[in-house]
Amino acid sequence: MEKPIEEDAIRESVVSKASSCTQWSQWQLLDSILPTGGFAHSFGLETAVQTRLVSSPTDLETHIIHVLDNTASLLLPFVYSALKSPDIETWQRLDLLLDATLTNQVSSKASISQGSALFRIAASVFTEIPSLKMIRDASLGSKELRFHHAPIFGLVCGLLGMDPETSQRAYLFVTLRDVVSAATRLNLVGPMGASVMQHRIAVVAETVLEKWKDRDAGEACQTSPLLDVVQGCHGYLFSRLFCS
Repeated sequence: MEKPIEEDAIRESVVSKASSCTQWSQWQLLDSILPTGGFAHSFGLETAVQTRLVSSPTDLETHIIHVLDNTASLLLPFVYSALKSPDIETWQRLDLLLDATLTNQVSSKASISQGSALFRIAASVFTEIPSLKMIRDASLGSKELRFHHAPIFGLVCGLLGMDPETSQRAYLFVTLRDVVSAATRLNLVGPMGASVMQHRIAVVAETVLEKWKDRDAGEACQTSPLLDVVQGCHGYLFSRLFCS
């Protein structure tokens, strides 16, 4: 009678350890040390500073909130759609759709750069999910696919077992983290002030998430077209620190 009880305990221990290991992988996906290239992009902030659209701390905070809202309305639907069905057919369809949606060449290149890096790294790091490498290897030879960031992020989150709300919140967190980091390197705010500002904006980010979460890719839209125009001018800057 004791043997089945021991087997159940061992089985529960294995399941618990597997769940804990999955959480480590989920946290690593959001770690700034993961070299996906996010810190090479300012989300249009550098151009906004040089064109005087951002010239004060209040302007900076407003700009970041607009970036979050625009990211949520335009890209969260692709994250959500990809993680709902984390398979190669859905991901490829979403990648082609997003490539047609992003008419801004600067943001499109940034999305492709970060997406390609994320896919390469995820396939190499998360070896417990062999389908990641299989999907990437099967798609590398395609001349049509672009490897945009949002659908790949959703695909990885889905295969890592993250729930939809956490995955979409994570995407906004990564966006907020990267744009605040860009503001620090542009000397718009100090490290301590950046941390305080990020914590304060997180409350607004949660409201943005509630507004735009759980939408299909067909509902993606722009809420701040001025941001799109400003970011598109990044290539015309005489001197620049960031790629976008």
